[in-house]
Amino acid sequence: MLFALRCAVLPLLLLVLAAGSAVGQALVNEPVRALPLKLVGDPARIALGQRLFNDKRLSRDSDMSCATCHQLARGGADGKKTARAPDGKRGLYNTLTVYNSSFNFRQTWTGRHSAIEQLLDHFVVQPKIYNSSWDMVNARIGDDAALDAEFREVYGDALRPEYLKDAMDQYLRSLVTPSRFDRYLRGDANAITPEEETGYARFKSYGCVACHQGINLGGNLYQKLGAMRAVPGLGPDDHGRALATGRGADRYLFRVPGLRNVALTAPYFHNGSVGTLEEAVDIMFKYQLGRSAPAQDKELIVRFLHTLSAEQLPGEHLPGEQPGSGAGK
Repeated sequence: MLFALRCAVLPLLLLVLAAGSAVGQALVNEPVRALPLKLVGDPARIALGQRLFNDKRLSRDSDMSCATCHQLARGGADGKKTARAPDGKRGLYNTLTVYNSSFNFRQTWTGRHSAIEQLLDHFVVQPKIYNSSWDMVNARIGDDAALDAEFREVYGDALRPEYLKDAMDQYLRSLVTPSRFDRYLRGDANAITPEEETGYARFKSYGCVACHQGINLGGNLYQKLGAMRAVPGLGPDDHGRALATGRGADRYLFRVPGLRNVALTAPYFHNGSVGTLEEAVDIMFKYQLGRSAPAQDKELIVRFLHTLSAEQLPGEHLPGEQPGSGAGK
């Protein structure tokens, strides 16, 4: 099985993001950067991380895996307004995608965690998420003779929480999603349509790139929700980064979400209150940019945003398993 898993993930490590032959010269001085040409990682550790990502034994009651909320076929999110807790109650925030998450400068809407490793620690021990512990997970995986043996083979040592975290970290870092737009940035002028290219030009000229730029088209700064005018209906649950820092100045401040695969991850915003990409663009113009735009320009921007969808979503499920089915039921 380990061989099969390695074969399943090996293409991820050598993935050339410029699908097809690039023509022309790569674009320079753009506010958006293309994803890296190659991924770096150990195929065997990534395969083990993929197993853990789909394993419900990470949660105390063995009823949730990472794939429960981060459904890779849904763009790495879950299609719900806010994530659910183990007790069935709804959480405060909309589920962020795990795709390309390693490129974010901070993790979660409030930026509470600086790296994927910290985020994993938070998820496992957080009562509202897994309500578990790494020692408990280590014991459960250790009871699985086959999986324990695979970990020993890959890491050359007895199973320990550090290896569990490392495997999951490497797997999450492998979830990189090349798009047509990456090919365009690398010089393939035919990768996107003239309308989509015009939409990108509008995206830049209207100032959307002030927040949505860089390799993830976001994920690299904080911004106040309602930068130009107050967003109606916000309450205490919407205080954003202030909930993490306790500072009044951080009220309504959120880590800007990246826009890669945005067409796949509705509903939108921290509270999942916006159901369509078109509506999200309208709200951004009104409350973040403080300006209006012709309907045609907004439509072109939406067309551009669709070019950010992966040409092939990596790691959707294990060989022979359905997405989100998990192991250790």
